[in-house]
Amino acid sequence: MPALTLREVLALDPVRATEPELLAGETALDRPVRWVLPLLLGFARSGGTPISEVYEGANFLDGGELLLTNGFGLTDTDAEIRRRYVRELAARGASGLAVEIGRSLPTMPPEVTDEARRLNLPLLALHRVVPFVRITEAANRAIVARGLSGRSVVRPWGDDHTAALLADLADRAALNQPEVEARSALAGFHPGPGARLIGVSVHGARELTAVDRAVRLLGGASVLRAAFPADVLALLALPASVSGDPVRTVQEAFRTAADPGLTVAVGHAVEAGSGWLRWSDTLRAARTTLELALTVPAAEPAAPEGPLVTSARSLALERELTRGGIDTNRDRLARLVQHALGPLLSWEAAHPSDLVRTLEVHLRHGCSPTRTAALLHIGRQSLYQRLERIESLLGLEIDDPDLLGELLAAACAHRVVRGTGAAQVRGLRTVA
Repeated sequence: MPALTLREVLALDPVRATEPELLAGETALDRPVRWVLPLLLGFARSGGTPISEVYEGANFLDGGELLLTNGFGLTDTDAEIRRRYVRELAARGASGLAVEIGRSLPTMPPEVTDEARRLNLPLLALHRVVPFVRITEAANRAIVARGLSGRSVVRPWGDDHTAALLADLADRAALNQPEVEARSALAGFHPGPGARLIGVSVHGARELTAVDRAVRLLGGASVLRAAFPADVLALLALPASVSGDPVRTVQEAFRTAADPGLTVAVGHAVEAGSGWLRWSDTLRAARTTLELALTVPAAEPAAPEGPLVTSARSLALERELTRGGIDTNRDRLARLVQHALGPLLSWEAAHPSDLVRTLEVHLRHGCSPTRTAALLHIGRQSLYQRLERIESLLGLEIDDPDLLGELLAAACAHRVVRGTGAAQVRGLRTVA
């Protein structure tokens, strides 16, 4: 099904209520409208000379937008600046310009109409005042609905606008900030000033129960969440009033809220005002982390009960080692493992032992014997014997600062290359 056209937008009730008059672009009414955006025109003055502030907004258009303006900025500037603005909108591929007539702007400036006609840019005079929010909500909802029904790949969530937005963010589809903000608002997602956003992906559940429980525990958080065929994807907004490490706060909430057997991956925290690409980053980090959690054996023994809750920071090294895919990096990682840990692997092939994992856990916890022994559920004396064996086989001191990075990367790579891969992740369908 084709995209919504300008002609169809003009037929919407809130638009018709403005008593629109088409002044230019009669032959361009079948242009597709990708989004409807309000734009309040205004100017700053320098030494009595008006300088355009708003006209720079044309630089942020991606094409296909219908712009709504109260016309204030057109009342106090010269004809050439008005013409230039129309030219810039046409050059950026705008679908049209709709100007409110009556309050700020008594009549449409003739040079605006003239330039729009010359460029065949649809120009609308809106003769009755209707709140722009009503127009944008109706138009953008219709655009999203049309887009969902017209996708070349049928998505299993039908007309779920929230799922479509989350999928587009996780896929890093062609979006822009006004579009993301408008679609978020349509889904009831309004991150407040200073809010921090965190992406979350949950595997093993087809319902939103775990996410909703976690949100209640977080108190005051808002969320975009949707169930996909094999997992749940969510974008949480923690208000600025929530203190402490936001990633750990979200992890603790899911450790309490998620059922045993679920795997929860938490992305990194980003500022709500940092732009949609950062929103996308945290969702993609959560998805990548989830896939690693399901395909790569854990570095440390898992808790006997409860969900597995991990984070992008916890698997940061795994993510870097497998950037571009595990299969793409498998040979390189195998060489790294053999170079750094070859003697340990040969020993483990001939003797029942757990030296490589002992080494990694020890390195990950600052070479603390107490912490390492507790995590491996062995006595300190047994740990010391393992560490002595490792140093003897490798011919080095484990706590040498020059070796820590290489040894930890190699131990992590060993887990990656021996991961059970497809057998563990069969049936997982990702959106990132």
